[in-house]
Amino acid sequence: MQDSEINHDEGMLEESVQLTTSTNAFEGIVGESSKMQAVFRLVERVADSDSTILINGETGTGKGLIAHAIHKQSYRKDQPFVSINCGAIPENLLESELFGHIKGAFTGATSNKIGKFEAANGGTIFLDEIGDMSQDLQVKILKVLEEQRFEPVGGCKTVNVDVRIIAATHRDLEEEVQKGKFREDLFYRLYVIPIKLPSLRERRSDIPHFVNHFVDHLNTAKKTNVNSISEEALGILLQHDWPGNVRELSNLMERLVVIKGEGEIRADDLPEKMRSNTPKNNLSSIEVTSDGLCLNTAVSEFEKRLIYQSLEKTKWVKNKAAQLLNVKRTTLVEKIKRYDLHKCA
Repeated sequence: MQDSEINHDEGMLEESVQLTTSTNAFEGIVGESSKMQAVFRLVERVADSDSTILINGETGTGKGLIAHAIHKQSYRKDQPFVSINCGAIPENLLESELFGHIKGAFTGATSNKIGKFEAANGGTIFLDEIGDMSQDLQVKILKVLEEQRFEPVGGCKTVNVDVRIIAATHRDLEEEVQKGKFREDLFYRLYVIPIKLPSLRERRSDIPHFVNHFVDHLNTAKKTNVNSISEEALGILLQHDWPGNVRELSNLMERLVVIKGEGEIRADDLPEKMRSNTPKNNLSSIEVTSDGLCLNTAVSEFEKRLIYQSLEKTKWVKNKAAQLLNVKRTTLVEKIKRYDLHKCA
């Protein structure tokens, strides 16, 4: 049976890391760092539980992708996955979007319309940016959570549904509760299984993998031939704070690949503001031939140098080196073997 999916507000970020097979819900989601590996392990444990999940993370961290991965690993995976951004729809329309309406319920309601909850019956509904929802609607969401039923706008007939709710927000809902902006009872109903997504600056070791992933995807989608990135350019990307997280990196890589077209992405190709905010002369150079380097080679060489530096700084204590790089010890050991790294006498 084919997945029935209704997704809204999907940009290049989600397109470029879309799940590519039904056998691996995480395939295409970049996350080699220890923090993301911990998220993946948690998702695997809770996906089939049917418990309500609240995903918290800054804008652009991939909350929608994790919600989709949860659905793909649950017993509901062959049923609809319905996504709605609660902060992107005007308040006077959101109730109708969520619960549907009957003909004549309001001006412009020329026919009956089912809402997202009814469309998701049997499957999963993803309420993105639920922290932006009005308190009036919060009451109705609370009722659905408690009773699994609701009434369409303008209607009196109760609709029963069987849905798994995953909510997400970039806000600190506990703080919003203290401010009186979010209902405490709804918060505790949602806060059954919390999942915190790290920002990109908290998992910088994933940046080279993202660069590789986005360039490969964009070369295919845009019919370009960018085949390498200079170490200096990659170093600048590693040091940027990324306030827009993965979405910001995704958009930047699209700009760079489209404008460059072919060859190597160099530091001069990056935005001037990004270059000027980066300390100079802080990276060792990697020799690049006149023919350039393929992107995989550039990323591997840079990764190799970072691993060696971390080992030297920790006197080759692998646990400490893994902590510096924010990766699992087993991942570090595997890479040390792959690159055949040895301690200098």
